[in-house]
Amino acid sequence: MTDRVLSSSTEPLANRYDVALLDLDGVVYRGTEVIAEAPPALDKATQLGMRRAFVTNNASAAPETVAARLAGMGVPATPDDVITSAQAAARVLAERLPAGARVLVVGTDALAREVLSRGLTVASDAEDQPAAVVQGYSPDTGWRLLAEAVVAVRRGALWIATNTDLTIPSPRGLLPGNGAFVAAVRVALEVDPLVTGKPEPAMHREMMQRTGARRPLIVGDRLDTDIEGATRAGVDSLLVLTGVTNPRLLLGAGPPHRPTYISASMAGLVSGQPRPRPAGVGAYECGGFTATVVGRQLRLDGAGVDDIDALRALCACWWSANPGGGAEPSPVSASDTTRAVIDRLGLA
Repeated sequence: MTDRVLSSSTEPLANRYDVALLDLDGVVYRGTEVIAEAPPALDKATQLGMRRAFVTNNASAAPETVAARLAGMGVPATPDDVITSAQAAARVLAERLPAGARVLVVGTDALAREVLSRGLTVASDAEDQPAAVVQGYSPDTGWRLLAEAVVAVRRGALWIATNTDLTIPSPRGLLPGNGAFVAAVRVALEVDPLVTGKPEPAMHREMMQRTGARRPLIVGDRLDTDIEGATRAGVDSLLVLTGVTNPRLLLGAGPPHRPTYISASMAGLVSGQPRPRPAGVGAYECGGFTATVVGRQLRLDGAGVDDIDALRALCACWWSANPGGGAEPSPVSASDTTRAVIDRLGLA
């Protein structure tokens, strides 16, 4: 994983791995819209023998709702195929609190139901003296409820966040995620919550146990949750570019955030993965493209066919020059044959 500069597979990934552990927002859908490449890719992966499970940091919907939504988008799923950060948070609460303890829920009814299912009680506000506050994404979260959370935590309540994703993808672009609301509470309190969702490896590991996966592949669109979660779980990963991460963010990724494979979409599950090869000092080649680096300047030459091959060469080149991460290149220079590629990748 982190010790490699991308890996290769001469066969479809669906042949190489037995279970895909899939993120949802930005991978299968964006907001209410399915990503067109996802259902056919998953169908073909299933035909090749790959099973799938869904691991989402979104705590706003119950597994039954998520499964029904996926089915409506042409992706068959059962509630047992889905694990949410709400379930993970409720499990941690039950482990830390006595039965019947009051919990202030900052989130949706789905999160509240998970809390109740663990034998806990839902508090109305800080005056109920809750033993804990659990905070998950809801589009209806407002100032008054955030204020109650601040008061409760200040009085000693345990504070758990289902996840800290700052943004969520949507057809209108990136929108505030649970992490943005958590940040507001954190600033007011000057303390940090206990986070139960990705990149913590608990949800991925539970799904590996549920599915009996021997060779799992984690598929996601976020470097700081999906890919770091894969790194921490010791599992290979596929980053898809249909969600939050763009090529420039990927180039600047540090070792824990560098995926095993990259693909434009979930179609990468049913194709091979070429590995960039060294092409001299400070240079890598992939699919007819050659990337070179001098100082902070990356350059792309050649005449390949697939823009992702160009990105693979650029990542290998830049990551090799910056093994510890933490650096983004200046705008990538290009030859006449690669200028359009650099424009499409947003790296000009």
